Amino acid sequence: MNIRKLLPSSHQYHQIISLVKFTTKSMTNPRTLQIKQQVLSTNLIISYGRKGLLRQARTLFDEMPDSDVVSWTAMINAYASCYEYIQAWLVFIEMIKEGINPNGYTVSSILKVCRELECCYRGRMVHGLAIKCSIDGCMYVENVLLDMYATCSHNMNYACMVFQGIKVENVVGWTTMIARFTDRGDGLTGLRIFQQMLKQEEVELSPYSCSIAIRACASVKMKKLGKQMHAAVVKYGFSSSLPVGNSLVDMYCKCNCLSEAYTHFLDMRARDLITWNTLIAGYERCGSLRSLHLFPQMVSQGLNPNCFTFTTAAAACANLASWNCGQQIHGGILQRGLETNIALANALIDMYAKCGNLKDSCRVFTEMPRRNLISWTSMMNGYGSHGYANEAIGLFDKMVKSGVKPDQVVFLGILSACSHSGLVDEGLKYFKSMVTDYSIKPNQEIYGCVVDLLGRAGRVKEAYQLIRKMPFKPDESVWGALLGACKAHGTSYLGGLAGKKILDLRPNGTETYVLLSNIYAADGNWEEFAKMRKLMRGMGMNKKEAARSWIEVRNQVYSFFVGDKMSCEDIELVYAELESLAQHMNGSCEVSMEDHLLYDMQDGT
Repeated sequence: MNIRKLLPSSHQYHQIISLVKFTTKSMTNPRTLQIKQQVLSTNLIISYGRKGLLRQARTLFDEMPDSDVVSWTAMINAYASCYEYIQAWLVFIEMIKEGINPNGYTVSSILKVCRELECCYRGRMVHGLAIKCSIDGCMYVENVLLDMYATCSHNMNYACMVFQGIKVENVVGWTTMIARFTDRGDGLTGLRIFQQMLKQEEVELSPYSCSIAIRACASVKMKKLGKQMHAAVVKYGFSSSLPVGNSLVDMYCKCNCLSEAYTHFLDMRARDLITWNTLIAGYERCGSLRSLHLFPQMVSQGLNPNCFTFTTAAAACANLASWNCGQQIHGGILQRGLETNIALANALIDMYAKCGNLKDSCRVFTEMPRRNLISWTSMMNGYGSHGYANEAIGLFDKMVKSGVKPDQVVFLGILSACSHSGLVDEGLKYFKSMVTDYSIKPNQEIYGCVVDLLGRAGRVKEAYQLIRKMPFKPDESVWGALLGACKAHGTSYLGGLAGKKILDLRPNGTETYVLLSNIYAADGNWEEFAKMRKLMRGMGMNKKEAARSWIEVRNQVYSFFVGDKMSCEDIELVYAELESLAQHMNGSCEVSMEDHLLYDMQDGT
C-alpha cells in the first residue's frame, strides 16, 4: 500500500484545523484549540519525517501560523533522519533568526547534525549558544557535545575538556570517550579510561561499554586483557548480549586466536550477519581456507550476505587464487544487484587480477559506472603484477586526466610495475614527478621500490647512493631490496654491507644469513661463508620455514607443503598436472646451474 494515500497531501493545513475544530467542539478556549492544532501538526511532521516525506513535512510546517520550539525541532529531526543534514542546519539557523530559543532537545539534535557533517566550527557555535541559553549542563546535551568534539576535532583535547566538566557522570559519557579514543587508534588510552570508569561507584557497567572495551583490546591486540574482559562479561551476566559476543569474536580474530574465536562463535546463543562477517574476515586476514567454507554455511542459515560479506569473500578468493570460487562470489553479487557498489567492484578487480584473469579484471573496471582512487589503483596493480607496465602507465595518465589525484599507493603501484618490467627511466621519471608535481613525500616502501627498480637493472651503486640520500633511516625493506640486487648481480661488498644492516635491525632473520652466505660463496669468500654458517648453527637456525602452496581442484582449494600428502580425491589429477608443468619448464628454458647454485645446506642442495 502506498503510504502517501494514508497521509494528507500538501496544502491541507486548513483541513487539519477543521478536523481539530470538529473534535474539540466543547472547547471554547481559543488558546486550548490552538495548542491542539499545534500538537497535531507537530506529530504529523514527525510522522512525515519517519516516512521520508520531507516535502509534505515542510509544506505543513510552513503553513503553521505559530511554530514553537517543538515544531522547529521536529522539522530539524525530519531532515536529519533522512540524511539531509545541510537542510537541517538551515532550518536551525532560520529558527534562531525568528527569535526562537532552543531547548536541550533542539541543541542535542543539531549537535548530532554537526557531528554527521564533521563540522567542528558549527558545533562550537551551537556550544556557545547552549552556554548562552544555560542548557549546556543538560546531561543529553553534554553527551552529544562530547561525541561531536571527539568525532570532529583534530584531537581529543576539546572532548576531554567537556568530559571533565560533566556534572553528572554517566555510562554514556564514559563509553563515548572509550569508543572515540579506540576509533582514533589509541586503544590503550581507551582501556585506561575504562579502568577509571570501573572505579566510579555511580557509573553502572553496561553490555555496550563492555563491547567497546573489548573492541579496544582488539585494536591493540592485547589477548590477555581481552580474555580478562571475557571473564568479566560472564561474571556480570552479559555473555548473552549479541554486541558483546560479536566484539569477543572480533577480539579473538584480531589477536590471531582463531580457535578461540570459532569456539566462542559456536557457544553464542544468537548470531547475526555481523557475527558471521567478523569470523569470515578474521579467517580471511590469516589466509585460512575456512573463510570460504563459512560463506556457504552462513547463507544456509538464511542470512543474506551484504557488501562487506562479499568484499571479504572476494579478498579470500584473491589471497588463495581461487578463480572458480571468485566467479561464484561474483555471481552472488550480480544476483543481488550489488554490482554497482564501488567497494565490491574494486574487490573483484583485485580478485580477478590475483587469480591470473586480467581480462575479467579489465571488464569489471570498464563496466563500473563510477570509479574512485582505489578502482584505478587496483587496475594499475593488476597490470603491473602481470608485466603490463605500459598499460599501467597509460591508465595512470588517463586517471590524472579524469581529475583523480594520485597518492602514495598509486605511485608505489606504478614504480613496482616499472621495476618488474625493466622500465627504469620511466620509473625514475614518476618518482621525480611524485615529489615535484604532487608534493608527495616518499616513504620507506617507495624508497625500497626505487632501490629494487635500480637493483633489478644492475645499477646497484646508484641504488646504494639513493639509500644514503634518504631523509630518514632506511628500514629492513630498503636494505633487503639492495641485498637482493647484490645477490642477483654478484656485488659482494655492498651485499655484505646491506646484510649486516638488516641483521642490526633484525638479528634473527634466517633468510638474511642464507642470502649473505650464498653471496660470500658465489664470490669465493669461504671464510665469511663459514662464519655465517657458524652463526646460524649457534643461533639454532637449522631449518627454514617451509613454503605453502595452494591448488584448486574442481572448485575445492587445497593447501600443501613440499612432500606433503594431500587428502584429495583427485590427487592423481594434481600430480599429472605437476608432471606436465615440469616437462614444460624443462623443455622451454635451460638454467645454468653454475650461475644459480645455492650453497644452502639447510635445503640439502
